Amino acid sequence: MRLPTLRFAKLLCVGCLSLVSLPSFAETVSNLYQVREPVTGQSPEERTQATQRALETLVLRLTGDPKAAQSAGLSEVRKDPQQIISKYGYEAGPPESLLVDFDPVSADNSMRKAGLPVWGTNRPAILGWWLNDATDGSNLVGDGQALAEPLRRAAQHRGLPLRLPLADLSEQIVATAKNLEGTDPAPLKDASDRYGVDALLAVHARENGGQWQGTWRLWLGAQREQGTATGADTAALADAIMLAVSERLAPRFVAKPGASTSLALHVQGMTLERYAQLGRLLDPFGAKLKLVEGDAITYEVSGSADQLRSQLSLAKLQEVPASEVAPLAPIQSPAEAGAAPVAPVAPVAAPSSIPQLNFRW
Repeated sequence: MRLPTLRFAKLLCVGCLSLVSLPSFAETVSNLYQVREPVTGQSPEERTQATQRALETLVLRLTGDPKAAQSAGLSEVRKDPQQIISKYGYEAGPPESLLVDFDPVSADNSMRKAGLPVWGTNRPAILGWWLNDATDGSNLVGDGQALAEPLRRAAQHRGLPLRLPLADLSEQIVATAKNLEGTDPAPLKDASDRYGVDALLAVHARENGGQWQGTWRLWLGAQREQGTATGADTAALADAIMLAVSERLAPRFVAKPGASTSLALHVQGMTLERYAQLGRLLDPFGAKLKLVEGDAITYEVSGSADQLRSQLSLAKLQEVPASEVAPLAPIQSPAEAGAAPVAPVAPVAAPSSIPQLNFRW
């Protein structure tokens, strides 16, 4: 999304005068296209099977759809995953794993050619309140504990940015089984304020007869999801819960094929830093810049209105009724602005034939 020279200069001036420290909410998921799959050896047959599993894991990460990997449009990729793989190698265990690095551009192109939507790397930051009940007592999993590692691995495997609390005494008092399994997130939200996250994940896990069972609840804004899961150990339980959370979140941010429409997005209160952040948020929408005037910017995007609202909520943008949107001032020509000639920009914020959504910081 290239910003026209003259208008970029204007926005740069605004940004230099009014840069603010933006909250660190939505996160860019690192290693989204890197997949680890356990193996029992390094034979060609084992590598082929692990590569197929890695492809299925990647497709599920990118789409949130458990059936997507078997779609007809990916038949050629399933036959030869090497065409979208940049490199692979082995990692010592336990467990020993095949580490597959997929090429992001090739992978995304394959998804789109197959008619599959892609969930971008910018995803809701999740704070996980995880309470383990075992035979030796209860434990709130904290960021610095050894028990945190299986949770992080599971979140990375499912493409989710997970944070864990410090699990200090004040948080242990709050993270009780009653609060984790309750329908009121207020106690957890109050304790989570200092972490600056988008979503809360509350898990109460119990060891029962050599198996682990867990109930989970997820809050993202005013929306709530919940479910149960089982696993042979805490690592398996964590993976099952992270998979379920990913499948519930993805539909809010990934538009189904055929559901996308052209929309005009008008955002007020822009600065240079916010322009960069907005660009990352709009990356999955194929945003095309239409107009920059003062601290307002207008894009044409492709997606559903609900999907766009969910994505912008990650940066805490507020939707504005059309009646409250200030009219744009006429665009000055380069000569009137006293600047060197630049490439012309369409003087219309958005075609009148497409709906417009209005937001502000």
